[in-house]
Amino acid sequence: MTEKLVTLSKIETEIPVVFKCRENELLGMVHTASDEKPIGILIIVGGSQYRVGAHRQFILLARKLAEQGVSVMRFDQRSIGDANGSPRRFDQIEDDIQSAIDVFMLQCPYLSGVILWGLCDAASAALFYAHVDSRIKGLVLLNPWVYTEQGEAKAYFKHYYLEQIISSKFWVRFFRFKFNYQQSLRSMLHLFRQLFIGHGKKVHGNNKHGLFNHNMSLPEKMRNCLGMFQHPVLLILSGHDLTADQFRELVKSDQKWQALMAEDRVSQHELLEADHTFSSAVWRDQVAKWTLDWLLMIESSSAKP
Repeated sequence: MTEKLVTLSKIETEIPVVFKCRENELLGMVHTASDEKPIGILIIVGGSQYRVGAHRQFILLARKLAEQGVSVMRFDQRSIGDANGSPRRFDQIEDDIQSAIDVFMLQCPYLSGVILWGLCDAASAALFYAHVDSRIKGLVLLNPWVYTEQGEAKAYFKHYYLEQIISSKFWVRFFRFKFNYQQSLRSMLHLFRQLFIGHGKKVHGNNKHGLFNHNMSLPEKMRNCLGMFQHPVLLILSGHDLTADQFRELVKSDQKWQALMAEDRVSQHELLEADHTFSSAVWRDQVAKWTLDWLLMIESSSAKP
């Protein structure tokens, strides 16, 4: 194990778990809380991160939520961190998520349901999985990964080049010949190719209900998954992040996405100062607060007759 085990207090305790996912062994950490709230949170890891998270984000989030009585589990999917197995894309970890939920609810038998919490492609993985498991009662999606070549180029033009053009520093460098014209031209040509002749990235996704066809792009599949999942969703977007910018541009350009985002079950927050991984303590604390407040709202609504 690469993580120090800490018993925080009599209120919340961290329990390491080793569990099977098909032929592989995964490792996770369960944060139990004495309040025994019926809904827990499973943190899914994205990209090359492991269960600790960038800037210890996942540990800090889990401990903060456990202090407020919410049980949390974070885990390493196959080939990540202390788990073995071969690498898999974010759209191929359904078995990992299912196995983690199994052991989470076994360790915390008072749980009646689970919220999936994910950042970037982990948010996309959560969305792919949620509609096929009745134990999933909600989703927290941070800067969801909706990549297409055209989407990246559009967001880059609008949120990078436009900001550069209106920046006084850019023009100072330009007129002082402190500007790499060849590199910028190559970058512009590459983006133009992406914008006008690029292809959407094809992903597998969970197709247990025949929801997808092979010609669907990632945004189309995610949109269909969100439509299939009828429980509450919390969306959190950073202000200084190209991935979040791509998501915003996608919603603006797609009426079906707009209709889904307008549903009462979808709550949205934007942290305009934050970067992709919410790397400051202030930003992490705000994300934790929004997550906790939203979860309490769900519990309150479900308790009403």
